[in-house]
Amino acid sequence: MTAPRVATVPNVDREVLREAIQEEYEAVARDPQRGFHFHTGRPLTEILGYQPEWLYGLAEGSIESFAGTGNPFSLGALAPAERVVDIGCGAGIDSLIAARMVGPEGAVIGVDMTPSMLEKAQAGAGHLEHVEFLLGFGEELPVPDEWADVVISNGVVNLMPDKPQVFREMARVLKQGGAFRSATSSSTDPCPRMRRRGSISGPAESRALCWKQSSKPRSWPQDSRASRSPGGRTCSRERHSSRARHSSARTASTTGQRRRAPETKVGPERR
Repeated sequence: MTAPRVATVPNVDREVLREAIQEEYEAVARDPQRGFHFHTGRPLTEILGYQPEWLYGLAEGSIESFAGTGNPFSLGALAPAERVVDIGCGAGIDSLIAARMVGPEGAVIGVDMTPSMLEKAQAGAGHLEHVEFLLGFGEELPVPDEWADVVISNGVVNLMPDKPQVFREMARVLKQGGAFRSATSSSTDPCPRMRRRGSISGPAESRALCWKQSSKPRSWPQDSRASRSPGGRTCSRERHSSRARHSSARTASTTGQRRRAPETKVGPERR
């Protein structure tokens, strides 16, 4: 029997990486029609199987800057009165959909590290009192222990070098028996410098991973790359080209990525 693999943290400058990611998503927030190396906006919601009724009445600003890799709601609607944390919420589309599903008796906290994305999310929330958007990092969530019934994450875990810490934070904020829904993507090959800079337009093979809803386990896995979800259910995987259209709502897209200290403000009280 082989020993389990232990996830390692890449030797990268985290602040430099965060700055580069913020610069990219600042552009998605400010100029969403510019064109990027990943899908965005309303066309992306169609690719990922978002139902039109979920988007009805949502602020166009939140929709146009959407850059996720999967559809957390393809696994089923959230339950009324649930508390939800959205890690890397971006312009807020998933948080706002979640807020509708859980209703005013529930609560939603969206966390993102790009201020311009949060501005769009907050504008989209309008007068909703049970959704809140906070500046913060996935590795240091500004959320109390065991606050959430559900954690969702759409296309951001791949952008965080310390993935074990991200999953520890998910476990910390989840109630016992809580659930998480996560979609992310990772390259199967080394990423050349020119491709990282967006100078190569050829298709990049990627592996998309979308965890089905899984309950919070007693202990978190050492290897976040394992082929089974932390709750013990098999992950759904699909290999494809970044140019291929994505027809399945239950798998993540290959594309779609996400410095200030996070605020200490906690989430909205459950009503």
